[in-house]
Amino acid sequence: MTLEITQRQGIVVWLYSLRQVKQLRRYGLVYYTSKRMKYVYLYVDMADAETVMQRLKKLHYVKRVTPSERPAIDMDFSNRVGRSDQEIADAAELEE
Repeated sequence: MTLEITQRQGIVVWLYSLRQVKQLRRYGLVYYTSKRMKYVYLYVDMADAETVMQRLKKLHYVKRVTPSERPAIDMDFSNRVGRSDQEIADAAELEE
């Protein structure tokens, strides 16, 4: 028996009011709620992310919906450990 990890996408949902945070639970896992800045960080399955974002944008209490950029960021830091910032900047210029 193998455990399959489902890929998830983080979505930031900006709200006009925090009264409807409970209603957002039906769209995914509410991971964090900022009362001061009035946003909710929501996790959904990667396969359903686009449809959930479209449904969230249609809600009257949602101001803005933003996907997380984390899946696009390379998280392999093995070639950067032990190098100075200048060496990393020089290597980035050479790659471009």
